[in-house]
Amino acid sequence: MGCALSILFGDRSGPKHFFPSAPAFVTLKQPAHAEKTSLRTLLNLHCPSLFSPFRPAWWLFNGHLQAVYSVIGDFSTVDKVVYDRTLLRVKDGGTLGLDFTPPISERVVPDEAPIVVVLHGLSGGSHESYVRAIIAPAVTPVDQGGLGYRAVVINSRGCAGVPLTTPQLYSSCHTDDLRQALLHISQRYPEAPLLGLGFSLGANILTRYVAEEGEGCRLISACTLACPWDLAANSSHVDNSWLHRNVYAYTMTNNLKCLISQHADSITKFPESRLAQSLPELFSRKSLTISQFDNLITIHAGGSPPHFPFASAGDYYAYAASHKVLGDIRIPFLALNSDDDPIAKHIPIGETDNGWVTLIVTRGGGHMGWFESSEKGLKRWNTQPVLEWFRTTAEILEIPQKPVRQIYLADGWLVESGREQLGCQDIGGGGIIEGAEGQEGMLPGL
Repeated sequence: MGCALSILFGDRSGPKHFFPSAPAFVTLKQPAHAEKTSLRTLLNLHCPSLFSPFRPAWWLFNGHLQAVYSVIGDFSTVDKVVYDRTLLRVKDGGTLGLDFTPPISERVVPDEAPIVVVLHGLSGGSHESYVRAIIAPAVTPVDQGGLGYRAVVINSRGCAGVPLTTPQLYSSCHTDDLRQALLHISQRYPEAPLLGLGFSLGANILTRYVAEEGEGCRLISACTLACPWDLAANSSHVDNSWLHRNVYAYTMTNNLKCLISQHADSITKFPESRLAQSLPELFSRKSLTISQFDNLITIHAGGSPPHFPFASAGDYYAYAASHKVLGDIRIPFLALNSDDDPIAKHIPIGETDNGWVTLIVTRGGGHMGWFESSEKGLKRWNTQPVLEWFRTTAEILEIPQKPVRQIYLADGWLVESGREQLGCQDIGGGGIIEGAEGQEGMLPGL
């Protein structure tokens, strides 16, 4: 009945595809296809799901319902993933949690198998249902219908049970934590192609990282979902609407307050830090808009010099905007957004003509929702297109030789040439992580 109603009331035209006027050309692995092929042709041939319509479940017929269900739905019994956590200390003293799956105790994956490198949303982690919906089939063995890949979720400082060991958090434009995590992943699996996957805030970080690295990017391809792009426009949109301010902004900032409160004891060990000094005001406020939170916390504690601190949230938004750097990307890059996303409202249609970048906009889907009806219940439309994209870029494309920086060990730190101020160490102590266990007191899905 649900499928029939979805077809009757939720039938939609296919996604809108925004291809560059002169798409980049790539080489395929098969000798029979030695000549270069455009990315657009490749998507047409090997990613058919990108051209299939999204048909929302009949009772999730708009972006608000899709976004809300992503938060309140019970996903504990689907897309189960178990991780093996590596705690990574970076040079400024911060700690990241790298959750690898499948664990070695579960099955052995070849060292050269492609690795999906995942960046979660605003206050999320490897437990999030939107993360598991993609990496569960990505790491499922090929003989069971999966891709047979490895995946690693980079849990940001303080997120998903990762300790906060400095008074610095994370933000939309702080890319050095990703940069340092990739040193460890690249050194641990030097023969494995790395595929970037970012959600919401993580999508913004991923976009900026790929653009900053240009031809020297350690990833062979990247895919973003629900990227906020223009942070100033989206913050204004959320803050200035009664509904968005009292539902979305309240939920997001409350999650961030909860995350910080979990680490209050650690933060107060740094009494001179701006983060520690901001705690009394933060906890005294019953509610905050996005810009108020960013003015109080993010512009000071969201990253490290030289970019941080910022003078205001406006300055931070202007710098962190990812739509302005799309022209610098030099690897195959796929961006998926929905046209009714209540949080990431701005979509950079017509704002870049970079041959490496393809933008797909679905009619409906909300913020990281894309829930459709199926014979087995709800499923996410975005899962299959992303899996096809991974397989295409990891298995069909010839991986080019790139001028990446050399990785070496210096005084116990893993560093790369020309950026010796950055580095990481494996400090152990992570253990096995059950993928569906969320963070106490925090709403998932954002």
